[in-house]
This record gives sequence, C-alpha cells and structure tokens, in this order.
Amino acid sequence: MEAGNQTGIFYFFLLELTHDATMEPLIFGFFLFTYLVTILGNLLIILTVSSDPHLQTPMYLFLSKLSFTDICLSTATVPNMLKNIQTHDQSISYTGCLTQACFVLNFAVLESCVLAAMAYDRYAAICHPLNYAVIMNPNFCGLLILVSLIISIVNSLLQCLMVLRLSFCTNIQLPLFFCELAQVIKLACSDVLINYFLIYLATFIFGGIPISGIIFSYTRIVSSILRISSMRGRYKAFSNCGSHFVVVSLFYGAGVGVYISSEITVSPQITTVSYMMYTVLPQMLNPFIYSLRNRDMKKSLGKLITKVSCFL
Repeated sequence: MEAGNQTGIFYFFLLELTHDATMEPLIFGFFLFTYLVTILGNLLIILTVSSDPHLQTPMYLFLSKLSFTDICLSTATVPNMLKNIQTHDQSISYTGCLTQACFVLNFAVLESCVLAAMAYDRYAAICHPLNYAVIMNPNFCGLLILVSLIISIVNSLLQCLMVLRLSFCTNIQLPLFFCELAQVIKLACSDVLINYFLIYLATFIFGGIPISGIIFSYTRIVSSILRISSMRGRYKAFSNCGSHFVVVSLFYGAGVGVYISSEITVSPQITTVSYMMYTVLPQMLNPFIYSLRNRDMKKSLGKLITKVSCFL
C-alpha cells in the first residue's frame, strides 16, 4: 500500500489476537460471552432504575447513564473484533477505522465525566445531607449529563477531524484489536505535532480534571465519615460510596495500565491485554459491582425479575 493522502481509499489492518487456529474458538467464545454479559447486565441496570420509582434519584440516574455508556463503549469495539475472528479478515477501512476511533474516544471521555458527576453526587449526599435535594436538583443533574455529552462529542469530533489532514505510509498495521486514535496517529507520515498536542491537552482536561474532582470528593467524604461517632453510621456512609469507588478504581486503574504499557513496552500482546482491561472488563463488571453491593438495587432487580417471570 503506497502512502497516500486522507482522501484515498485504503485499509488499516488490526492485530490478529492469535495465530493458533485451535485457540480461535476459545477467544471468540470468551469475547462473545463478555460482550453478552456486558449488554445484558447493563440493560438490567437501566431497566431496573427506570421501572422503580424509588430509584428515581440522582445516584441511580447517573448509574443508568454509566450503564448506557458501558454498552456503547463495548459495542464500539467487540462486535467488529468478533467479525474479524470469524472471517479471518483483520482489515478495516479508513473511514471505518476513524469512525470506530471517534466512538471509542467519545464514550471513554463520557464515562470519565459521568464517574466524576457520580463522585460529586456522593460528596453532596455525605458531606451536605441537609442540602442534598437542593444541590442535586433534577435541573442540575440533567445539566451535568448534557454538558458531559456535549464536551465528549466535541472533543472526539475535533480529534478525529484533525486526523483527516494526515497522510499515511506503507505501514498500516495497528498493534490493537480495534482502532485507537493515538495508535492511528503513530502510523502517519506527515507532521503530527498538533495531533499529539490535542491528545495531551484532552487527556489533561478530560482525565486530569475528573480525577482531581474525584480525589477531592473522596477526601472530603472520608473526612466527613471519620467525624461520625457510631460505627454503624460510618459503615452506612462507606457503603453508600463503596460501589462507586470500586468502579472508579477499576476504570482509571485500567486507564493507567494502558498508558504505562503503551509507553514502556513494544509487545503487542501486552498492549492488547491492557486495552482489553480498559475497554472490555470494566464495562462487564460494573453491573455486578453495583447490583451485588447495593441493597436497593438487589431489591428492585428482584422485583423486575419477578414481574418479567409473571409475564412469561
């Protein structure tokens, strides 16, 4: 493939997960299982929250948006990978690659923003319980979701549109099972200084600021909890934010793993595993973390399953 400009019709080639034919059914089955569990688990969360009037609170509103984002992020990567395994064709068109990279970036940023909004919600509930209803009013919650959605879309579109100015060389092999913007830019022959500047700026804004907000929220939360005299009160306060803390640790921990592996290793296998931990496993585990650790969710989920069983 000769180097060409952005208007040429050409393909990128994604990483083949295994060259062992006997391992392909196992890998296909594993990713199909994780994808189905992700879809079903997060759909159950969304249906449970929307069907129970007792769950129409800011915390569960944000949880349903997180579940929707998890579904979209998994759908942006896994189905195409399953198709490639089944067809033994690792190629993806230039347009398809940029579209996938845009969706992945969009929903990753959106998830980061939603997690930050959830941390602020827990901060308001624990540190300002008397003013919680005033602080987290429906209009403010809706505004947080709307702003998160707008900035994630604007950021992903800007980043991907800037790739259109690049030309690519003969090396069009991506070291991942999906198209990721930073990896695509590495294959460009033209000047990518502006692209990397935008990536680092977006990482600082949409990674650093939410993480800083989450750290600030939990610092204040822990400080408030330690001032509670009774152990029962402390346990109840910790349980109210325990699930969110686990999800945040899983998401950002996997993100740090992706950054470290991409910077210090040249092994495609290690990079693939780190990206898998970031784009597949957190989205599958989030419904279990919230449903198993939250008494209200378990109760409402049981009611939903009972209603569905009666209809069947």
